[in-house]
Amino acid sequence: YIQGMLNEPDVRSQEILRLIVDAYLETGAPVGSKTLATRQGMSLSSATIRNVMASLEDHGLLFSPHTSAGRLPTDLGLRLFVDGLLEVGSLTKEEQESLKAKCSVQGKTLSTVLEEATTHLSGLSHCAGLVMAPKTDAAIKHIEFVYLEPGKALVVLVTTSGNVENRVIEIPRGVAASRLLQASNFINAKLVGCTVLEALADIEEELGKHKTELDALTRKMVESGLAVWSLANDDESGSLIIKGQANLLQNVEELEDIKRIQALFQALERKESICSLLQATEGAEGVQIYIGAESQLFGLTDCSMVISPYKNTKSQIVGAIGVIGPTRINYARIIPMVDYTAKVISKLVG
Repeated sequence: YIQGMLNEPDVRSQEILRLIVDAYLETGAPVGSKTLATRQGMSLSSATIRNVMASLEDHGLLFSPHTSAGRLPTDLGLRLFVDGLLEVGSLTKEEQESLKAKCSVQGKTLSTVLEEATTHLSGLSHCAGLVMAPKTDAAIKHIEFVYLEPGKALVVLVTTSGNVENRVIEIPRGVAASRLLQASNFINAKLVGCTVLEALADIEEELGKHKTELDALTRKMVESGLAVWSLANDDESGSLIIKGQANLLQNVEELEDIKRIQALFQALERKESICSLLQATEGAEGVQIYIGAESQLFGLTDCSMVISPYKNTKSQIVGAIGVIGPTRINYARIIPMVDYTAKVISKLVG
């Protein structure tokens, strides 16, 4: 339907739609025919412009918030504008260097880099920045048991990206340090050349078939370590990092609008929203744009999401980065910003 509208020979209708959307993105206020008559370059009367606006409204591209008021673009009107009428800008060299600097990995873990990149993206776009960090599958390279006190030990998990996770587990009282070392060595021997899930399956199978010479105490330690290991890797879709949520509350005065933004925050905090963000980028190339009700996640919040996947060296999508803002965000500026950041992140992940 949208492609058909774009191919319509009525350039005049497209130009008037573009002017209305431009004004909406700039001010957020409805636009009337008299205002357009002074802004457009064609010699059209207010009456002619009103007729064109009425036609665009009939097509579901405009709506009138109040009787006798000007017009605002619908989500469909914004989609038509973004897909065919928008002139996308480009980042300045300074902006590119700034994003590169924030994505520098020197002395940082991947999660820290992603957080800093998201914070910077939020600041540049004046929106909420979000990134879905890769799940930890195939990232753990070492595990170690450290004695704490009778009945407790610390499980230290070290990932290939340099992250360190510490979990406290209960162990049988009276376990000697040699048993802790034996449990650590047994698990680490299974990590070489395997993904985390492969090593986990191998260890569980070996324990289940009693192929090992581990005594009962050491076996219990290994099983406890496997349990905490499983918890660290049972997230199928990674973790969601959001920065700059306060930007969504700027210029929001109506109580109803505040409630909608709060509903968005709650949706983002739910686990299923993380999956939907990654699914939104699966099979996609480059930036994806979701406007208003086009996404179930944003349904009634009057928000848009500009998001792009980033990939590993096998060209597999492992995460996504982007921004969320009101439907009147500066698409021309934000689209290249998100696109460039995703490409930088892809190189780092590689």
